[in-house]
Amino acid sequence: MRMIFGVVLLIGIALAGVAVHMTQKYVNQHKAALANAQANKGPVVPTVPVFVANRKLKYGEEIKLQDIAVAQWPSNALPDGIFKTKEELFPADTPGPRYVKRATEKFEAILAVKITEPGKEVGLQSRLEPGQSAFTIKVDVSSGVSGFLRPGDSVDVYWTGKVQSPGNERKSRTVTRLIENAVKIIAIDQSSNEEVKQATIARTVTVAVTQLQGASLTQAQSTGRLNLSLVGEQSEAVAGLIEVDQKQLLGIEEAQPVAQQVEKKVCTIRMRKGGETVNIPIPCAEGS
Repeated sequence: MRMIFGVVLLIGIALAGVAVHMTQKYVNQHKAALANAQANKGPVVPTVPVFVANRKLKYGEEIKLQDIAVAQWPSNALPDGIFKTKEELFPADTPGPRYVKRATEKFEAILAVKITEPGKEVGLQSRLEPGQSAFTIKVDVSSGVSGFLRPGDSVDVYWTGKVQSPGNERKSRTVTRLIENAVKIIAIDQSSNEEVKQATIARTVTVAVTQLQGASLTQAQSTGRLNLSLVGEQSEAVAGLIEVDQKQLLGIEEAQPVAQQVEKKVCTIRMRKGGETVNIPIPCAEGS
């Protein structure tokens, strides 16, 4: 009986040793895996807290504290105009609500270009840069690009009218000239909402211009017809004068005036030779 007990004890001790060995091996493998994963782990990107929208914000909505949340944003990929603190978004020294100028999706960063200044309503003034003013151009289906313009687009402004021909004040010609390049539209009719997607036939288009540009457009609108041309986003500014008249359009070259031949004056005298009278050329006297 004691022999059997001894054998069982030895077997138990052996199994315990095997279990301890297997456990130690597993722990060592786990530690090695953790060390390998730690060694292969990339550098941690530093982040900063940024205010984001916690729901979709529509044009014209007032921004409130319950509409925003704080998210960690990579510090090396921060867009311009972000807000990091409540004091930046709602400054105490400039009280008043802020409104959405451009729609913002959920979890999108709140940007300064997409909201109004504190206390300012959504309108044309919020879209004007310092030194700019709003100028309204009358358009129709043909001059307004068939209703495909929206606030935020840029357009070239062409003027068509009559101008005096060089060197001849009594003669005029009809020309089309580019007078303003890539001016920004801030409103269509009475709407400055950029989120409008359906095409509508506008009656007026309001653009942001300087005072000099406004004076030029006023003169142009009173003396001729204005047409708008939609400018691509990657379009570069046009340099130099762009003007076309009917002759250039049709490729007609203006005929050069033909020089009139001046008839040379011949002076003669009559003399009788024998029984006949002949005319003999002589130099003409000055002033004759």
